Amino acid sequence: MIVVVMGVTGAGKTTVGRLLARALGCGFLDADDYHPAASVAKMRAGEPLTDDDRAPWLAALNGALRERRAEGVVLACSALKQRYRDRLLAGVPDGRLVYLRGSKAAIAARLAARRGHYMNPRLLDSQFEALEEPADAVVVDVELAPEEIARRAAAACRA
Repeated sequence: MIVVVMGVTGAGKTTVGRLLARALGCGFLDADDYHPAASVAKMRAGEPLTDDDRAPWLAALNGALRERRAEGVVLACSALKQRYRDRLLAGVPDGRLVYLRGSKAAIAARLAARRGHYMNPRLLDSQFEALEEPADAVVVDVELAPEEIARRAAAACRA
């Protein structure tokens, strides 16, 4: 099973993704680990990535998903636009989406408390502006505890 846990920065993708992978008995990948240094520098400086910046990153992530399709994997990835999700899941017909939905206020509060991550909190507005909510995802509210989010997502993915 391939599952992409998506949402804006600060939604809890990595935390929930790790818990979900454990619940589903599969591997975990974090899309943040695949960003080239130039993209990380842009985000750290508060500059949104362009589609040109994202193209090689999305291609690498798609390759990783296709390679791990037989064993199953959960990927934590913003995947904000439908065309990004289409690129991520190209050639992965059984891929599923889990969308971590939350209000800008709730997520901004999380970002204010977060330490040690390169993503500049000033990018939250641009993340919400870019977000195209998926029509075909399991949707879970980020205000729930991460364990409860993962439990609900696992149950929905198994159904």
